Amino acid sequence: MATLNYDTLTVTAATQIQNEMRNETIIQARDFPVNIIAGADISFNKFSTTVYAGIILLQFPQLIPIGYSLVKKEVLFPYVPGYLAFREVPALLAAWENLQQRPDLLVVDGHGIAHPRRMGIAAHFGVVANTPTVGCAKKVLCGKYEEPPSEKGSNTPLVFKNEVVGAALRTKNAVKPVFVSPGYRMDVPGTVEIISQCVGRYRIPEPTRLAHNIVNRFRLGEVPEGFTLM
Repeated sequence: MATLNYDTLTVTAATQIQNEMRNETIIQARDFPVNIIAGADISFNKFSTTVYAGIILLQFPQLIPIGYSLVKKEVLFPYVPGYLAFREVPALLAAWENLQQRPDLLVVDGHGIAHPRRMGIAAHFGVVANTPTVGCAKKVLCGKYEEPPSEKGSNTPLVFKNEVVGAALRTKNAVKPVFVSPGYRMDVPGTVEIISQCVGRYRIPEPTRLAHNIVNRFRLGEVPEGFTLM
């Protein structure tokens, strides 16, 4: 797989890339089994050029971690809301390339098609890596939704420009919902179903919660770069 380099792109050029990649996005019902699921996250200072990327592998549905890949990369594309994939995907792709085993599905901390141009980081990564992805974000980037009932597992559609692009999903009783959306080779119902099965003791589903934890430990120098079996 070719190394991605977005360092010299303008925002105008990035917009054109998103619009072109949107035509390559495949949104469909899941047609594959999930035995290994992965979580992906990034850690960086908003004004730093250093990006720390991590992907953690988990057995599914047990959600037992079995390995992780960590990469540090310098990026020059600026921090611009709606275009974070151009900072984050190259580093995540490098972490992906280091995996000794590929997951059946990747959960990305961010949005899939619940994005103004339908190309959030999960959709972007899914297209370039040609792998099934879903996005799970803490906040809405675009669209409107009705507050789901307070019970765990409740969900309501996230609608943008008269299209259902995701869902607000209550992962714990009486806590704020997370916002899930398909990225590549998944659809909204399948995304809700799979993320609902990834919830442990916390609001954030285990794949992205554990990815967040390991990548922050990496940034602090507590774990080494590269691929590690657990």
